Amino acid sequence: MILSAPQIIQKKRDEIPLSAEEIRSFVMGSIKGDIPDYQTSAFLMATFFSGMSLDETTTLTKAMVESGERLDLSHIKGPKVDKHSTGGVGDKVSLIIAPLAAACGLKVPMMAGRGLGHTGGTIDKLESIPGYRALLEKEEFIRIVNDVGCAIISQSEKVAPADRKFYALRDVTATIECVPLITSSILSKKIAEGAEGLVMDIKVGSGAFMKRKTEAVTLAKTLRAVAKKAGFELRSTISNMDQPLGYAVGNALEVYECIEIMKGEDLNPYGLASLDLKELTIHLCAQMLEIGKVVKNVAEGRKLAIAKLKDGTTWKKFKELVAAQGGDITTLEEPWRYMKADRVIEIKAKKRGYVTEMHSESIGRLLTVLGGGRNKVGEQLDHSTGFFFHRKLGSMVKPEDTLVTIFANSKTDLAQVEEELRNCIKISTAKKTAPKLIVEANVK
Repeated sequence: MILSAPQIIQKKRDEIPLSAEEIRSFVMGSIKGDIPDYQTSAFLMATFFSGMSLDETTTLTKAMVESGERLDLSHIKGPKVDKHSTGGVGDKVSLIIAPLAAACGLKVPMMAGRGLGHTGGTIDKLESIPGYRALLEKEEFIRIVNDVGCAIISQSEKVAPADRKFYALRDVTATIECVPLITSSILSKKIAEGAEGLVMDIKVGSGAFMKRKTEAVTLAKTLRAVAKKAGFELRSTISNMDQPLGYAVGNALEVYECIEIMKGEDLNPYGLASLDLKELTIHLCAQMLEIGKVVKNVAEGRKLAIAKLKDGTTWKKFKELVAAQGGDITTLEEPWRYMKADRVIEIKAKKRGYVTEMHSESIGRLLTVLGGGRNKVGEQLDHSTGFFFHRKLGSMVKPEDTLVTIFANSKTDLAQVEEELRNCIKISTAKKTAPKLIVEANVK
């Protein structure tokens, strides 16, 4: 007997395991419109509190894959490996890693997302480049991956439509931080997109959905187990998000920071080196290269990735990628031309000391105040807004040193933003060591 939607919700609420048939019927009913959004939201909330077994999570993932089209990438020649992050503030790794891995010999068919909650989205960042097209037909996507080596697209309506619906509802119903829902969301997209392997960057800390390492490890192990059941190779790294990754937070600003690294520049125009962003990108790329059997081991993968960042090949690949997807590459040579924030304001330190805390989640939410993030699905962004941090955890500051440069539009209440931004950055007399970037390199 097939249960009604309220009965399925009640079972999940009461922590009674759902059958495969019940999960599939609920997913399909939600997609077809037979189950209204308020009942889907109730199901998501019940799952948030009651959880799911490994078998339930696997069934949910498969049902979400089966809700739409599964891409056949057999026409793409070469090993196909993707990378995905659970999301963080200033996390712009995908912009570099796709062309870098392609320069190293992989094929990277990347299906990325938009901003969710306080975290940014790869597609939002790329769309700050004039003309960039994130939505491609399947044939064009395959052609670009074959010709360039990589493509970064948004999720189409045909691929895992159940995830599109669940993803949007999770964002507005406070059900984001749920291991079964995160697992099914990530893997349904990646399996449906046709990649052969996946490297996960699971964030942990104040700016991540997972605040504690134990939660991140649980997610990593669940992802690996479900992926194995689906015949999909996956590895997970846990990285720290107690501070923004790199120095830039904001769509166009983050693209600019990535451009500097891909050009092989040691320092950005402010005289700072984005060492954490570069290191994490190289680490994850080495994992991708080993999965794709381009190299024999991770150490060999690191050497190859470092070489391809230095010799200009990655920068060339990025320009090819942008051009193939309709972007104006002339703006990439002079990125400040398209970062046209109305106002640029420097926030100075008021006392001597050391930066001991940066509340990354609050920083991510402040980007929304500037117009660089969304309060609701489909909201238009101001790509030019954002923050550039001149000091990070462990840095020494003295009065009148620049802490942050704010890029804002004329509508922004800068007094409010400055006050809240200062509350996000704690300066103390005692120095505190910055946290380790890579918390766990390969979760087993």
